[in-house]
Parts: sequence; structure tokens; C-alpha cells
Amino acid sequence: MFTKKENMIVSTKDGVRKTNYGVSFLVLSHGHDSMITKMVYKLGDRVPLHDHPNEQSGFVLAGKYRIKFSGYDQEIGPGDSYTIPANVPHNIEILEAGEVLDIFTPPRRDFLDAK
Repeated sequence: MFTKKENMIVSTKDGVRKTNYGVSFLVLSHGHDSMITKMVYKLGDRVPLHDHPNEQSGFVLAGKYRIKFSGYDQEIGPGDSYTIPANVPHNIEILEAGEVLDIFTPPRRDFLDAK
């Protein structure tokens, strides 16, 4: 059973704009067990080392990034993907502006509740 807070179909124009660590993103569709966001990174944005209880998988649409977690320290770009296990410290450095689709399981309540 789905609740009112779950949005099963969301067009890009209806994505809810939010920010976290100064980075703009869109909350797109989300259900009970997963959510998808589109991160919109600008040059100069910086995501500090952090962790959360959500597994995070991402797909790079555009831009270049340096991602660090669990001994990985790698540049990634369009077409690359990653999965960061829950509760693992990670950060991302923006080398070139772009967009990344991130999938979180379970949904990030802090993203849903953020303004």
C-alpha cells in the first residue's frame, strides 16, 4: 500500500527542487523501498565526507567527478555508474559541471523532508 508521500510517476518538470550541502537536486519518483534523484552539480560544489543508512547507486549523465569510498578514489564521467553501500563514508569532488541520477534504498527521509 502506498502513502501520499510516495510519488510513483514524476515528470522532470514536476520534480521537487531541493538542496543538500549547497548542491541542487530534484527529488523524482519514490516509493516505499527506493527513490531516485537528479543531482545538478556546478563547478565549485563540494560534497564533504559523509555517510547515511541508505545504499546509493548512481549513473553519470554529464560532467566529471572524483568519487572516494571504501578504498576507491576514481574519476568518473558520462556513462559510468557506482554503488556505495549503506553507512560507508564517501565524498565526491566536482571536476566538471553536470548531472547524476542517484537511487537510494530505502528512500532518504532527509531529502524528502528537506526544504
